[in-house]
Amino acid sequence: MHDLVIRGGTIIDGSGGDRYVGDVAIDDGTITAVGTVSGKGKKEIDATGLLVTPGFVDVHTHYDAQVSWDKMVSPSCWHGVTTVVMGNCSVGFAPAKPEMREQMIELMEGVEDIPGAALTEGLDWAWETFPEYLDAIDRIPHAIDIGAQLPHAALRVYVMGERAIKREAATDEEIAEMGRIAREAMEAGAVGMSSSRTILHKSIKGEIIASYGADKKELVGIAKEMGKGGKGVFEMISDLRDVDEEFSIFREMVAESGLPMSISMAESDSKPDGWRELHAKMEEAAKEGLTLRGQVAPRPIGILMGLQATFHPFSSNPSYREIADLPHDEKVAAMRDPARRAKIIAEEPDNPSMASAFLGALHRVFQLGDPPEYEPLPEDSLQGRAERDGIDPKELCYDALLEKDGKELLYVPFANYAFGNLDTVREMLLSEHTAPGLGDGGAHCGAICDASFPTYLLTHWARDRKRGEQLPLEFLVKRQTRDTAVLAGFLDRGLIQPGMKADINVIDFDNLSIRPPEIIYDLPTGARRLIQKAEGYRYTVKAGKVTFEDGESTGEFPGHLVRGQQPAPVAQAAE
Repeated sequence: MHDLVIRGGTIIDGSGGDRYVGDVAIDDGTITAVGTVSGKGKKEIDATGLLVTPGFVDVHTHYDAQVSWDKMVSPSCWHGVTTVVMGNCSVGFAPAKPEMREQMIELMEGVEDIPGAALTEGLDWAWETFPEYLDAIDRIPHAIDIGAQLPHAALRVYVMGERAIKREAATDEEIAEMGRIAREAMEAGAVGMSSSRTILHKSIKGEIIASYGADKKELVGIAKEMGKGGKGVFEMISDLRDVDEEFSIFREMVAESGLPMSISMAESDSKPDGWRELHAKMEEAAKEGLTLRGQVAPRPIGILMGLQATFHPFSSNPSYREIADLPHDEKVAAMRDPARRAKIIAEEPDNPSMASAFLGALHRVFQLGDPPEYEPLPEDSLQGRAERDGIDPKELCYDALLEKDGKELLYVPFANYAFGNLDTVREMLLSEHTAPGLGDGGAHCGAICDASFPTYLLTHWARDRKRGEQLPLEFLVKRQTRDTAVLAGFLDRGLIQPGMKADINVIDFDNLSIRPPEIIYDLPTGARRLIQKAEGYRYTVKAGKVTFEDGESTGEFPGHLVRGQQPAPVAQAAE
């Protein structure tokens, strides 16, 4: 008798091959049979008419603090995700000497918009070194598996102290020490190392992230030491202002270490074809046997604005600031007063950049709707609607914020939407040199909610897209399962085949949908965060245990820390 049998589902196994109807048997957390299973199961799931896929692997999250207090790891757990990788973008909380903990919190708050008070309250700091941090995470059961990367900024500060925060060059001795610690982290179970080279990443005090501008000598030196152990992957985000110079660093890190790398890739408004230059260099490197992949988002990268969010177009108007700290209901009532409404709309913001970024760009601001529309028509922007109705776009924006009892959220795509559609995203997704990523689960608590990327990838691109070509569902499942698993070095998952880890989703695809984002107050100290739920995930299975039924937790927490790269099962390795 098997532990679990999933019967009669339409299996899309993660390989990219055609779907087929069959059964899946699971024993001791491993898939043991696929096809026709004659043996009974202690528990059985009737998957007739439902899709059966591998569990999704999300390689770009920021749950570094949240995993210490949230066993669910939400909202990723609600979107079929069974494995996450955190520690991206060079930010995290280990290694960290006691006297530098506050700087780590300030950096995370600034870069990832996670409330500092929640971090201060929620983190118990039962570690100093990275191996100790891994042990602390490993002691807590979770609904999903967690992989952790070593953040370069934290590593720099740990070794160099204030000199790192001032972004001074590392000495040979400091580079050697960083390399030693990085290799030690990989041996202890780090998935890899992340680094940020974007000037946009700053602490809450405005200090540029410590890894910004680190020279080639430092990065290659660390990479070489990691390469000696043969373990780890690299994750990079960069402004790529000089693509040749930046890519030469990345290429040498990969060449000298023999380890793979992923780099954030997006279509920018200022240079819409810039990603193609990076992509071409990845293609060239691949011909020489070097693995560099672009992490791409399946929809626009955008921010959400609202009265409960981090900001909105009127945030810095003086008459709004007078009521900004009122309880929500009182603030909404004050904003509905005709005199205050007229005054706020007529005012200029105290922060001029706010006016140009939002009130001066309402042609890029949209109401999401229900279900959310992430590929909206330009004429459906607030500007377009106002022109069509013959009203002031500022008034439309103001009134939109007051909808849903003042809980409405406005969407502002700032990347992957230069031409007002997702054709470029489709092109990026089709490339063999990319993988889905950049969802940032656990971060941007008051401005971004993209942990729903895996659900959107399937629903929009295989079923709902009306403004252009769609993509095959088998291809999309492979992208979010096997391809992302391989990118992280997790060769034991992402396929529904005997010997693989039993991470599985049973999905009512016809009714799979994303709910609108919403703000809740469940972080430590009652701080806010954006969440987004889904409908249509009938069952999520983690390591053979049913963890979610119709979106609700079953109380099973079989997830654990994934310590480093995971080899393929013997049967898979033989293939």
